[in-house]
Amino acid sequence: MSMATITMTRRTSDAVNTADVRRARRKQNLTGWLFISPIVVGVVAFQFFPILVSIAASLTDWNGISAPKFVGLKNFSEMFTDDPLFLQTFKNTVYFTLASIPLTIGIGLVLALLCARPIRGVAFFRTAYFAPYVTNVVAIGFVWFWFFQPDNGVINGLLSQLGINGPQWLSSSSWAMPAVIMVSVWQGIGYPMIILLAGLQGLPNEFYESAKIDGAAAWQRLRFITLPLLTPHFLFLLITQFISSFQVFGLIYVMTKGGPGHATSVYIYNIYQNAFSYGKVGYASAMAWILFVVIAAVTFLQWKLQKRWVFYT
Repeated sequence: MSMATITMTRRTSDAVNTADVRRARRKQNLTGWLFISPIVVGVVAFQFFPILVSIAASLTDWNGISAPKFVGLKNFSEMFTDDPLFLQTFKNTVYFTLASIPLTIGIGLVLALLCARPIRGVAFFRTAYFAPYVTNVVAIGFVWFWFFQPDNGVINGLLSQLGINGPQWLSSSSWAMPAVIMVSVWQGIGYPMIILLAGLQGLPNEFYESAKIDGAAAWQRLRFITLPLLTPHFLFLLITQFISSFQVFGLIYVMTKGGPGHATSVYIYNIYQNAFSYGKVGYASAMAWILFVVIAAVTFLQWKLQKRWVFYT
């Protein structure tokens, strides 16, 4: 057999092998796509498609039933010029966010430090602190609604035992939002507690051993070792808590319905009312995209500023 024939035979064999490999890869790829197709269809149908619909709806005057009427950027300009409730609900949301996030993370840190100690029954306390976070928000709002009743509520009843005349709480424009913030903090402290507790349990012991040898007190070890090493966890909590706080809805809907006098009407509740109470689906869609821009911008800013205060080991 000549060298040309041998070379030709090898090339033919290599071509056949390459074709077999390609067919096998296509078959594997097809099998993989078939396995993930239910998830892909779900994401497209319930996430991507609604996003496209909301973008289109934000440019229309639409009540969700009749044919939409294209109005361009009118919905966006109306928010800042002709809708005083838009700015009020945005301010209420900022107020709720700035008050609830420090309290939630701060109390969560204290509970994490306490639950990190090897004491008897600590598992019970961890479960008890985390339980409100996974409890149905409607049930929580309903129970606390009755707790805050001015005449026969538990809160004012306890205050009266101390000789204090309790406020009107949910019926007062001054006390309604603080009451909702109190409930939100009580419900939400379990999440940062778990995150920070996991961080505490993963900290290296050699730092603490060296600090003890150098004579560092407990407060100094907390300030100069524990807190700096937990800054990645704090960054995660700040981002997630900001997103959830700016989308608060359940407690407001159950406890106050945005009242009294729009004192607790937050941004998401305003979107809900425009879409389902006033029939302004297009306007509500535009409001939702403003919310998306705000959350994305603040999240990006938090991510960029992490270089100044977050320490990675």
